[in-house]
Amino acid sequence: MNNKIVLASNSKVRKNILEKNGFKCDVKPANIDEETVKESLIKEGATPFLISKNLAELKANKISKNLNGAVVIGADSVIDLGGNIISKPSSREEAMQILKKLNGKMHYLISSVCVSKNGQMIWNYTDKASLTMKNMSDEDLEKYLSKITDDALYSYNVYQIEGEGRALFSKIEGDKNTIMGLPIKKIKEFLL
Repeated sequence: MNNKIVLASNSKVRKNILEKNGFKCDVKPANIDEETVKESLIKEGATPFLISKNLAELKANKISKNLNGAVVIGADSVIDLGGNIISKPSSREEAMQILKKLNGKMHYLISSVCVSKNGQMIWNYTDKASLTMKNMSDEDLEKYLSKITDDALYSYNVYQIEGEGRALFSKIEGDKNTIMGLPIKKIKEFLL
């Protein structure tokens, strides 16, 4: 395969990871209602792992069915705290509540990627990393949130591991690119 792909996401971080690794990519967001899909999957008893995989596949398939022959990458990341999914915040207040839930605890960040062509998945991969957040005061959490822009906050699952968010954690196990939302090593093995 060649290194020209379509990314079914508006994520600047994912686009940047792909470009740093030699891929030329067009961006065509799938614009699906992720929360509705998650709620439906949770009602069916889906695990966080399956929810992440299904969302990545849904995004890639939706875009690829209208782009004859194009290689489309869909991706999704979820936070798994004790088997419960933590979604992206929709406000700073909600972000603070999420940080309080994660405070002092270990959680998993699960990232899935799906490659589709002509509306069909041709490959997928899911990876997870474990992150243990330090015990922090509300004041420290508020100070952290004050340093994060709205754009970053709403698109990075509350913390930016490549920036300010690194300081929130006492222990991180797993691939940094997985935590940032795109397990690039496996993508390269498949596409190049």
